[in-house]
Amino acid sequence: MKPKEKKIVATLVLAAAMTSSAMAQDAALDMNFAGALEFSDDGTLFVGDNYNGTIYAFDMTGAAAPSQVAPVNVGGIDVKIADVLGVPRSALAINDMAVHPVSAEVFISVTRIGNFESAPAIVKVTQDAEIALVDLDEASFQKQALTHYPDQETTFRPRGLGQNPPLVRDIAKGEIKLSSLAIMDMEFHDGELFVSGVAFDNFLSTLRRMPFPFTNEQAAANVEMYHISHDQFETRAPIRAMSIQEVDGKTQLVAAYTCSPIVLIELDEIQDGAKISARTLMDYGNGQPLDMVSYSMQGQEMLFLTSNSRSPHVIPVSSLNGAQSYTKGDLPEGGKSDMMPIMPVGDTGKAVMFDGMSLHIDNLGANLFVSLTRDMYTGSLNLDSNFNGFPNRLHNLVAEFDFPQYWEDK
Repeated sequence: MKPKEKKIVATLVLAAAMTSSAMAQDAALDMNFAGALEFSDDGTLFVGDNYNGTIYAFDMTGAAAPSQVAPVNVGGIDVKIADVLGVPRSALAINDMAVHPVSAEVFISVTRIGNFESAPAIVKVTQDAEIALVDLDEASFQKQALTHYPDQETTFRPRGLGQNPPLVRDIAKGEIKLSSLAIMDMEFHDGELFVSGVAFDNFLSTLRRMPFPFTNEQAAANVEMYHISHDQFETRAPIRAMSIQEVDGKTQLVAAYTCSPIVLIELDEIQDGAKISARTLMDYGNGQPLDMVSYSMQGQEMLFLTSNSRSPHVIPVSSLNGAQSYTKGDLPEGGKSDMMPIMPVGDTGKAVMFDGMSLHIDNLGANLFVSLTRDMYTGSLNLDSNFNGFPNRLHNLVAEFDFPQYWEDK
């Protein structure tokens, strides 16, 4: 064997050993909160714990793939999860959802609220629509503590609307800690985990990148962006949803903020201690982005962005190439409401129909979305799977195609 070949083999053996040892369970699981979820390509499950500022990586690899990915539909999913966990529905908070890339099982992170404390849990929904608690105590795991984790005293400031004083519900927000936003979204790409959230100082909006298997090394960069509708530069509110794409020949992070600007950040810029100025490409108005899903439609790479107060937005990735960026002074001065003719600004995508309200959405195989959807007619929270080209539940809709006379005329 040649010296170069020996070196390559030795490197591969060392990498394999590091991967194996990195996932070995050498301590009791101390997770306090199951929040944001993300899978690696082979099925490692990343779980964000905002309560103690830690990311856990659970070994969920080795799962068998189904012969064919089937739609998964469960009505009243929150009621059924609560029943599995032995709590009433009112004592259950659903935090995130992600689909195993191999088994096509749907993993859901939740909080169980008891009389004296709350506890995290992760459940999975199989291809047969069976719900089961994931036994994390038996899973091999590795964990990575965040640097610059926010303090545990600072809370949000209650505010009213305009000149109106804050209501009781507004005052209640003043009890929520800023550290609850320490881990907002995670994206696994090319052997690294990218994490958005807030850090500990006044420049709160932070992007982290860390190699996996974890090495206790991480880069934390602060992000500034120009918010078109607010007409100001912002450094505090974190990125809510993101995806990594090739744009303008570079690997870039496509990120969505509250209210709802879309920005680009080159991955090469995300270095420890860096102060990043993101490029703002568009702003389509008020709303809270929830999930950004990358999928292929008719040979095009697309981004499907859901929001808590708007229809989903579909953005062709190719439309971001050469897109104009905006900064202060490029547009009329002052804040911009949704009703102003200028809004949306720089909009390259399309708002699309979606029946109900998707709390969380992900890919299920190549042609399906699976969504935790609030039904607009019954209020029920359902797990629904639909074709990603038209992700709507036809049974809730009465259209021309449903009339028998339509087919008689054909």
